Amino acid sequence: MNSRSKLALKKSALKKSALRKPGTKQSVIKAKSSRPSPAKPASKTGKLPEWNLADLYSGIDAPEVARDLAKMDADCVAFETDYKGKLATGTAKEDGGKWLAEAVRRYEAIDDLAGRLGSYAGLVHAGDSVDPKISKFYGDVSERLTAASTHLLFFALELNRIDDDILNRAMQATELAHYRPWIEDLRKEKPYQLEDKLEQLFLEKAQTGYSAFNRLFDQTISSLRFKVGPKELAIEPTLNLLQDRDGAKRKAAAEALAKTFKANERTFALITNTLAKDKDISDSWRGFKDVADSRHLNNRVEREVVDALVASVRAAYPKLSHRYYALKARWFGRKRLAYWDRNAPLPFAATDVIGWGDARNMVLTAYRGFSPKMADIAERFFTDRWIDAPVRPGKAPGAFSHPTTPSAHPYVLMNYQGKPRDVMTLAHELGHGVHQVLAARNGALMAPTPLTLAETASVFGEMLTFRRLLAQTRSARRRQALLAGKVEDMINTVVRQIAFYSFERAVHTERKNGELTATRLGEIWLSVQGESLGPAIEIKAGYENYWMYIPHFIHSPFYVYAYAFGDCLVNSLYAVYENAAEGFAERYLDMLAAGGTKHYSELLRPFGLDAKDPKFWDGGLSVIAGMIDELEAMG
Repeated sequence: MNSRSKLALKKSALKKSALRKPGTKQSVIKAKSSRPSPAKPASKTGKLPEWNLADLYSGIDAPEVARDLAKMDADCVAFETDYKGKLATGTAKEDGGKWLAEAVRRYEAIDDLAGRLGSYAGLVHAGDSVDPKISKFYGDVSERLTAASTHLLFFALELNRIDDDILNRAMQATELAHYRPWIEDLRKEKPYQLEDKLEQLFLEKAQTGYSAFNRLFDQTISSLRFKVGPKELAIEPTLNLLQDRDGAKRKAAAEALAKTFKANERTFALITNTLAKDKDISDSWRGFKDVADSRHLNNRVEREVVDALVASVRAAYPKLSHRYYALKARWFGRKRLAYWDRNAPLPFAATDVIGWGDARNMVLTAYRGFSPKMADIAERFFTDRWIDAPVRPGKAPGAFSHPTTPSAHPYVLMNYQGKPRDVMTLAHELGHGVHQVLAARNGALMAPTPLTLAETASVFGEMLTFRRLLAQTRSARRRQALLAGKVEDMINTVVRQIAFYSFERAVHTERKNGELTATRLGEIWLSVQGESLGPAIEIKAGYENYWMYIPHFIHSPFYVYAYAFGDCLVNSLYAVYENAAEGFAERYLDMLAAGGTKHYSELLRPFGLDAKDPKFWDGGLSVIAGMIDELEAMG
């Protein structure tokens, strides 16, 4: 079932939104407090902020946690007692619309409370997934939420069994009409729902099934150590060395990653095989025909639209990634680059560390130039301590913006080290944050946005920041470096994510016929990477196991195409913005504020965009190709 139709801890499966960078989530937080001691000031980046989770709960031992868990249990039991087996007859009554609206309202209130509990547990666990006390807290809350949600499972199932005519008549009531988008969205899943007992079994077994293996992945990846020279490093600083200016350090980091991944390949192969089989069982029972159809349904996007996107991007590999990496190799005086040099800083790139204060000003200034309202919302993330930025031991790589629940506010996690890409990451995650704040007005059931549009605000925020920086840059070399950096990010967002999608499709398809060895998984990985990166990138031994650390394969199968969808969409959207008359910013913020109340096609219509048009994707990809044209002209 769609996450919107479940209560559940799924909300605390943090939205990992930095896959373009190596990795995903997590940060260290003291077990008894959500107010960690201040991080030591970094000499070059300045003092970095740590989030204050007390807006959710003051600590994992706070009495409010136990109170709300007990309230949630009681509310779920009462809800089941009041409504189970009664939805069809209750809705058919003369005042059935008001009656059902009250039921949905109570369901939404429980969902909001569960979202608060689950989000807090997930964020604290994201802070330190190896601390035993925090891990126990996360596991206990997960189990409580799952147990409670079994009392609500009937609701979506029974609601979908109500006759169309009866439900449409009930939705004439103003109170129920408010929830029409959620109800209509829910009924799209009607063909795939199972008998009640089976749905309950699926839900309860999740804790010992895919949720357990998700947790195993998080704990394993966080505890890995990589020996680079005399140092034992966690994954984030090791991956960061792949962007170091020193080629020897990049090579050493790549070899350390390969060695540790190799030592743990059986564990990661087991996790991957188990989760792929788990999904195959679920898909088979529900009647999904294609391995990615459940994701498409969750995204509310047609399979043919995604297929068109994938086909367009793969056809564009030669004029995008192949051409750019050949150009980058030339800048390094080589014909080919080793895979560990793919994201190496350009020889002419600036080496300055960008302080946190400067990064904040860059992003907020860019946002304010587009919309004062957008900047005001983003500024709250800084002033109200909604951001966790330092790199710390135990904090996993990457970045995310987690919406928590509409009665609270989002939180952003990132690992800031003062690189230009870190500024873009900040702009990206604040785009998510602004989107989540604006959409919260729709309530817990209708605030979540399908993944087809989930990356739009983030990528648009990046584009605003990039364009402002580019316009302010006078040095030809700095301008070239900025442009090249943006192209690399777009390639990582579009080309790399479609290659990831191709990898997932191959793995899930082949898994139907039996387990895949780590060697076979590596072969598939090398095949899709070779196709996407092109002949200018030399793939050496050791790279075959780099599929292991990609969290989206574990937490959100087939999520990755949303990045390419969002990037190409934003390229087209930004072109409309550059040529638009007054009112674009207002229309854009209205689109974000709609949350999950409208289909993506309806939201794009005011901008004259149609993702079903075959030329739509080519238009977005041509923007990247045009930037590469400009770089080639610079020499």
